[in-house]
Amino acid sequence: MFVGEPRMIKLIALFRSTEDQEEFDRHYNEIHLPLLHKFPGLRKLEITKVTGAPIGEAKYRILAEMYFDDKDAMDAALASPEGRAVTRDIMSFAADVITVFHGEVE
Repeated sequence: MFVGEPRMIKLIALFRSTEDQEEFDRHYNEIHLPLLHKFPGLRKLEITKVTGAPIGEAKYRILAEMYFDDKDAMDAALASPEGRAVTRDIMSFAADVITVFHGEVE
């Protein structure tokens, strides 16, 4: 990257384990992922299923990374009808097990 060059931004969601993991996985794969794919301006979606940690147990089960051209594109996606649908869905099944943040890709 060169100084002043626009950087992609990614929205990151970390999911902890739930009491009913089978139901969570079903909802995540059958309902939530198809909604994510409808985000306008989404350039790339990476889903990582956490399989362990170097020391102890992993705190998270799933890492979702959603890439956008820039923060404006991410904000527009989140404010869109599709983005609002994703947020409503998350609140319905994962509000107590998700951590979300965003950052610039270097």
